[in-house]
Amino acid sequence: MNHVTAAGQLRRLCRALFVPPTPESVLLSVTTAALLAGGACRLAGAPDLADLCWGLGTVAAVVPAVGWVLDALRRGRAGVDVIAVLALGGTLAVREYLAGALIALMLATGRTLEAAAQRRASRDLRALLERAPRTARLLTDARVTTVPASEVAAGDLLVVGPGEVVPVDGRVARTPAVLDESALTGEPLTVRRARGESVRSGVVNAGDAFELRATATEQDSTYAGIVRLARQAGAESAPVVRLADRYAAWFLPLSLAVAALAWLASGSAVRAVAVLVVATPCPLLLAAPVAVVSGLSRASRLGAVIRDGGALENLGRARTLLLDKTGTLTGGRPRVLDVIAAPRWQPTQVLRLAASLDQYSPHVLARAVVDAAHERGLRLSVPSDVSEEPGRGAAGTVAGRRMTIGRLPEDVRLPDWARSVDNRALLDGAAVAWLGVDGSPVGAVLLWDPPRPDAPRTLRRLRGAGIERLVMLTGDRAEPAREVGAVLGLDDVRAGLTPADKVAAVRTERERAVTVMVGDGVNDAPALAAADIGVAMGARGSTASSEAADIVLTTDRVDRLADAVSIAVRARRIAVQSALGGMVLSLAAMVAAAFGLLPPAVGALLQEGIDVAVILNALRVLHDDGQGRPALPPSTEALLRRFAAEHGDLQDVLDAVRDAADRLADGVGPQSLVAVREVHRLLTERLLPHEYAEEHELYPALAPTLGGPEATVTMSRAHAEIERLARRVATHLALADRDGGLSQDQLDDLRACLYGLHTVLRLHFTQEEESYFSLVP
Repeated sequence: MNHVTAAGQLRRLCRALFVPPTPESVLLSVTTAALLAGGACRLAGAPDLADLCWGLGTVAAVVPAVGWVLDALRRGRAGVDVIAVLALGGTLAVREYLAGALIALMLATGRTLEAAAQRRASRDLRALLERAPRTARLLTDARVTTVPASEVAAGDLLVVGPGEVVPVDGRVARTPAVLDESALTGEPLTVRRARGESVRSGVVNAGDAFELRATATEQDSTYAGIVRLARQAGAESAPVVRLADRYAAWFLPLSLAVAALAWLASGSAVRAVAVLVVATPCPLLLAAPVAVVSGLSRASRLGAVIRDGGALENLGRARTLLLDKTGTLTGGRPRVLDVIAAPRWQPTQVLRLAASLDQYSPHVLARAVVDAAHERGLRLSVPSDVSEEPGRGAAGTVAGRRMTIGRLPEDVRLPDWARSVDNRALLDGAAVAWLGVDGSPVGAVLLWDPPRPDAPRTLRRLRGAGIERLVMLTGDRAEPAREVGAVLGLDDVRAGLTPADKVAAVRTERERAVTVMVGDGVNDAPALAAADIGVAMGARGSTASSEAADIVLTTDRVDRLADAVSIAVRARRIAVQSALGGMVLSLAAMVAAAFGLLPPAVGALLQEGIDVAVILNALRVLHDDGQGRPALPPSTEALLRRFAAEHGDLQDVLDAVRDAADRLADGVGPQSLVAVREVHRLLTERLLPHEYAEEHELYPALAPTLGGPEATVTMSRAHAEIERLARRVATHLALADRDGGLSQDQLDDLRACLYGLHTVLRLHFTQEEESYFSLVP
């Protein structure tokens, strides 16, 4: 480690260890010490010295309180601090020092809690700035020189190396480029840009080095525009008005009017001071901050870090929720959707060979293929002579045969079975990885980024918490975006958006209601900053989005968002309830004080009782209200994890059912009958025992948590349908054995039976994953 790095770490350590005290924390320390010292003196038989300590504590609170009042008045606001200053001054004037010290402590405590709740982290988007390339490699006369990115002019020819960030907007000059555009679009899949196609700054070169002809300067390029948008949007965010000040708008003049009337009617200043003492807005100063801090604490324990109390209050009032797709509503990791095999090939065989070839590739789609093969327990072969062409795929020798996985050459003529794969990919919004053997396609692996299993439950909970409008904003293509939107029941889907389009959409929605934006990438940072509340999926999202956000979800689960909204709504409701309840009690005490029934000292004690009541009520935010994810016994969690893993293992069974149904489309030949017999074996040996175990082990274990056996009755009905269809397949095979083969009149029914079984299984698996498996923390 060099001395520069060591010095930097030492400076950071010193800043962490020696945090300068805030005015609020100093005031809290002084008032606490004064109250305790006065109490000790009173117990020691020194009342004069006790009054001196309490008086000093009161004076210590008056000075900063006057500053807060003057600062508020300069901004055109008169908050609850005005009553506190008058009450503190009144206790000094009538020598009610204990009452003054108690009010001073409550004032200091409320201010400290509020400061802690509203201390915001930096929103300067340092990650965006740090990621921006500082240099570019300029190609002139076959010589490459490194120059500052700011010196690049339109028309310059640049070289972008592997893993480098494209410094300016431009066009691919010669060889095609393979790019990771996730920083701008949020999509995890790499894209291939041919010669002459445009490339935006901020994307990463995911392939070999390529040449780029600049079409803009650094400042006029896409990435610099994102940084400017984020700064501008952050600057437009309006400050949140303190909850206490909103209620003080009517409580302050009412308190002063009652005090003035008491003085005028009785001629006694003591009565006016007594009114102000019981009118001291401790319920306002303490109830809201305590509820807010409690909400922040509870949310953080559940994996939602809320930056300040203002964000929590705003989240409790939100009515519109905007969500990015990739990494937010979906997992951001492609998964195998289906495996399609050519005639005389099996889906498991295709997947095994594809994964064998892909196991040495770092590509995101290759990892998905290999993971799917491992989940299904396939034994992979060791390839040889492996090579990979960025944007095209991998090639190598497996079991003595030359194979490829990825994109097919453009001049390859597709057989009939393969043309249906392209249609399927278009309908499902999936990517296709073709397996070729000796130059001919023999299978295809469809990959997609499915919705998170916890997303449907999360969106239902959000609607139940008061969110009225759910909208997806994504840079992805319209087809997969609409597919996800339809599955999740969103109110609107807007696809193909740039970062600037997202910011414009956020601003439009803000005009209608308090708006939350949820995202996970650098491309989402400007939109997060532009929203009333920005939420970042920070578990594996970009630092830039986390810096721009008011709320960071620290676990890779979107249901934490529903937890945060529910907590915010409840915290705001309890804060309002505590403040209003406290003020009602204070108003009753003010009336009693105005008639001389409460002297200042007794009024101070009564006010402390009111304060304790509202604080205890506000602390209810810390407790679970039972509206979130139900608590599961460890044994039930273990069962859920077990059956979730079995779902992954059974995917090859679903593939086999679909493949057998497809083969029946070619007639009732021997190969079709072999495929159906294999399906029957898989159903009997693997699938039906799994369904039986779910019915008799998992569902009874879940019933107490979900409210009784009726909660799983629809899933049990699906089990019955799966078993019925399996028996129907067995009956067809028995008839085939009796008659020496499948008859033509069996064909339609058996094919419908298999397609129906495949559909029911997919739906049933999805429902269980969403409704049950997503309950596991």
